[in-house]
Amino acid sequence: MPKPTANRTIEHLRHANQIAIRAQRFGHHPFGAILVAPDHQTVLLTQGNVDTVNHAESVLVRTAVTNFSAQYLWDCTLYTTIEPCAMCAATQYWANIGQLVYGLDEARLLEITGNNAENPTLNLPCREVFGRGQKQMTVIGPVAEVEAEIAAVHQRFWQTVR
Repeated sequence: MPKPTANRTIEHLRHANQIAIRAQRFGHHPFGAILVAPDHQTVLLTQGNVDTVNHAESVLVRTAVTNFSAQYLWDCTLYTTIEPCAMCAATQYWANIGQLVYGLDEARLLEITGNNAENPTLNLPCREVFGRGQKQMTVIGPVAEVEAEIAAVHQRFWQTVR
């Protein structure tokens, strides 16, 4: 599967970060995800975080499987602000979305949130989740060019939640 260009990657991650900021304005945790078509340009779906079991990625992926074939989804890319948790990575795997790009890794998010009861981070990188499966998932991330932007949104948010 061809990889997106660096410029396109940054553009889509910044879009996902805007979705995260919008989710926060609606009273949710600032996580955002977008699904991009195989042309690496067309945005098919966007989703902000809903709650502790309806993460941006898992809600988006469940919507995607009701609208697109598994064959088509394999060539799509899920962009997300933060590395997907085990639940979201597994949902992506089962939905057959073959490529993932994330801006900030889960370990860095844990540094920001600390031991916050609203974000009990699992120390289980998505590459490990995908590595246990039978499909060759493509993972790109973290992306250095947007890490600081995404981290800043979370630093501001999690300071108010403590």
